[in-house]
Amino acid sequence: MAQHNDLGNLGEQLAKDFLLKNSYTILETNWRYLKAEVDIIAKKENTLAIVEVKTRTTDFFGSPEEFITKGKIKLLIMAANAYVEQKNLDTEVRFDVIAIVKNNKKTELNHIEEAFLSFE
Repeated sequence: MAQHNDLGNLGEQLAKDFLLKNSYTILETNWRYLKAEVDIIAKKENTLAIVEVKTRTTDFFGSPEEFITKGKIKLLIMAANAYVEQKNLDTEVRFDVIAIVKNNKKTELNHIEEAFLSFE
């Protein structure tokens, strides 16, 4: 497996561990709908969190969340709508990002709730 895939898998595991520790229930991981993939779908109380995980070894070129494109956001919104419809859910939906910088010296995790409000 390529090193970037290993880093991505490690980042997703760190994100799941963080969410579980913070009273979220993990409903799905790597959930796919058409061209979209949602890294983590989690629930806390009556809020469904659609979570995009971005992991980098450095923030020299920018923070991990800065690498999420408008196209990716549109795909996540489409997938979230499909998930809610397929599961017949009546719940608040929120789009979060868990940005992780992980290298040999440190691990930094930043949970950004409602991360896409600034993209409108």
